[in-house]
Amino acid sequence: MAKKSSNVKKKKRGERDPNNHMVAHNRRARHDYEILDKYEAGLVLTGTEVKSLREGQASLTDGFAAFDNSHELWLEQVHIPEYLNGTWTNHSARRKRKLLLHSKELIKISRQIESPTDHRPLSLYFKDGRAKAEIGIARGKREFDKRQTLREKQDARDAHREMRYRNRTAA
Repeated sequence: MAKKSSNVKKKKRGERDPNNHMVAHNRRARHDYEILDKYEAGLVLTGTEVKSLREGQASLTDGFAAFDNSHELWLEQVHIPEYLNGTWTNHSARRKRKLLLHSKELIKISRQIESPTDHRPLSLYFKDGRAKAEIGIARGKREFDKRQTLREKQDARDAHREMRYRNRTAA
């Protein structure tokens, strides 16, 4: 069998794919909240917002998702700075942005809102050239839960460091 030649250009090592890359993480949400469920949602953006995101500029720390009266989910208080080369068509930095989800997912999320949970954006990224947001259904952690999580991470780091040291000296 003859091999087909493909027109797909191979990516060099260390080269960033402009169609698939992470823009922003919300580490604060993962620290302050216990993430119960995650959803991937598309975003309705203007042109200058997309250009600003492609430059890697966004802040999710104050952001949250909320339903409006027409049962649509909106992303609020996410800071996407104005595009530097934009003109009068530039967007406002903290405007509401509509999240695109299937109706079954919206129904499922609206049922989960009845319990004491929040909807927090966990990350913004590009997937196949389209802007996506990972939304987490979250429940607030108490102070001792946060300390316990940090202690578990430190113990895992120490154990990994010790195993690496033992494996290095045994060889």
